[in-house]
Formats: sequence, C-alpha cells, structure tokens
Amino acid sequence: MNTNKVSMPNKIFGTVLAHSLRGKMLSKTELQTLAESRDIDELVTRMKNTVYLDALAKLTKPYTAEKVESALREHLVNQHAKIVNIANGSAILSAYFVKYITWNLKIILKGKAMGRTYEELLPKVNLRAEELVGRRDLVVKALVAKDFDEAVNSLAGSEFGEDARKAAQAYKEKGDVRVFDTFLDHAFYKSLDRAVVFESKLQDTNKVAGVDVDSYNVLAVLRGKFWGLSANEVNDLIVTTGKVSRDVLQRMINTEKIQEAIGELAGTAYKELIPRSAANDIDAIMQLEVAFEKESLKRIMNSFRTVFTVANLLASIKLMAFEIRNLAAIAAGVEQKIPSDKILASLVRVE
Repeated sequence: MNTNKVSMPNKIFGTVLAHSLRGKMLSKTELQTLAESRDIDELVTRMKNTVYLDALAKLTKPYTAEKVESALREHLVNQHAKIVNIANGSAILSAYFVKYITWNLKIILKGKAMGRTYEELLPKVNLRAEELVGRRDLVVKALVAKDFDEAVNSLAGSEFGEDARKAAQAYKEKGDVRVFDTFLDHAFYKSLDRAVVFESKLQDTNKVAGVDVDSYNVLAVLRGKFWGLSANEVNDLIVTTGKVSRDVLQRMINTEKIQEAIGELAGTAYKELIPRSAANDIDAIMQLEVAFEKESLKRIMNSFRTVFTVANLLASIKLMAFEIRNLAAIAAGVEQKIPSDKILASLVRVE
C-alpha cells in the first residue's frame, strides 16, 4: 500500500471528520462548568452531557480521576485508529500511535523504580493502543515484572530496549525519574522521524510533526546537560533534525551553561521562543517547553486552512489530545478539591 496516497473520497471524509472534531471541542464556558463541579461524581455527570458521553459510558463507581483519564485516553486511541484507517495507514499518523505505548512504559518504569506494586500500577495503564497494534504482551511483561530491573530487562530486543536500559542507568546515577520521559520519548521520536522522512512530500503534515521533533531534540539536549550527562550520551538522544540542525544542537551541547545553550536557538526558526526572563535553568527549560507547545498549537490551527490533507487528520488528533489532557487535569483538580480558577489557569489554552 502506498501510504503517501489517500483516495479523494477518503480525503473528503477525513477533512469533514477533522473539522467536525475541531468544532466539537469544549468551549471555555463548558470547561469552567466542569472545573466548578463539587466532586468527581458531579464532574462525571456533567461530562456525560458533552461529546464524551460514549467515552465515559463504561465507567463504574466509585468514580476517580484516574478512571476518568483512562476512559478518555481510550477514546483518543479509538479515534486515532479510525483516522489512521481513513488515511490508508499514513506512516506519520501510525507513528504517533507509538506515543501511547511509551506513555504506558513511562508509567510502569517510573512506578517500578519507586517500588510500586503491580496492583498499584494496573489502574494507571490502559492497554487499548497495544491491543490495536498487537503489542499488548510487550507492556504486560514489564507490568508484571517482579522489580525494576526485571521490567527494564523485559524490554530487551524491542525498539524500547536500549533506551530503557540507558534510562535505568541514568536514573540510578541521577535519581530523577524524569529521565524516563526523555529516554523513552527517544524511541517514539525515532519512529516519528522515520515517518516524516518517508512521507517527505507531505509538507503540511511535516510542519505539524516537525515542530514535535525539533522540540524533543532541543529539550533532550537541555535536560541532558541539566542532568550532567556526557556529550556522547546527549548526542545519542538526538534524532535526525528538521529546522534545528545537527550543528546547532552540537553547539548547544558544547556550551558550558544552559542559558548559553538556549541562546544558540537565536539563529533558528525558533528564535522567538527563547525565554527572556527565567529564574534558573529548570525554569528556562520549562518556559521553552511551553513555548514549543504554543508553537505546535499554532501550526495545528494553521493546518485547518487547507483541506484534503493528512495534516487535517493529524491536527484533529493532536487537538483532541490537548483537550483530553485538560479534562484529565480538571478531573484531578476536582478530586483534590482545588479551586476552579486554579484548575482553569493550569489548562492548555486551545484557541
């Protein structure tokens, strides 16, 4: 099958679906109403009066924020699978499926590293994506492993094996569970990067996916420097680049300070994203991450200006992912009795 080609009927249907999904996104007023729920039961009741009725239909009491998030993520996976089929198995859209698997592996490895039991981790993992792509056994083996080392070893031979091994080593040396995010993301971004190259003619789609690759590379370099990884270790995290060249990334690695490394972006397409006032290194990295996120959202919204493209479909998936992230934050906030204004202030602004 030539994944670069999408039939005209599918292009039309896909464009209609993408714009429909965008049009069904919850308004600020609806999000505020959800955030003002008195408890998780009331939140679920209110959410069932939205487009997420079917997504929450299987929820059983007692309701928890964890259950709500799992149901919403399963809904996202199902919608993503439907969109991949419409696009005749687009390599880029399929590559984004790997992100769901890395999400689960991060939860499992972080949990095992902190001594969490199988019973504690099981409710946090939704295996719908793995079931759809035939990778369930991979994640289950890590989940049922008796300890951290066995969980890491269970991934040997898979595309996550080497990154998991390096993450485990870095964790034992640095003691920061966030290393799992960067190292396991490396496996996902390698897959995405290959897909971008394969579908290089899909320029609109590459604009949306390309910023994700650039964001990962830049932030991986900065976090690697922050953790004190060697230059070779940081270099190993980089995937083939787009707007941020290998030369720029190498100069970032070679700088002495985080702020100097960020300054190397001044000669790239992302110069406007450079933080102007950061209290410290970690604050600067977090500000840059948020700036990349906003840039991604801008490209997502711009992609709707054209029709009959895979970019429309990718944009709709990414928008839905942002909304589900917001809804998960609302559920957690309501469960923890956080004031609604603080919950709303923490959400990603999708406009």
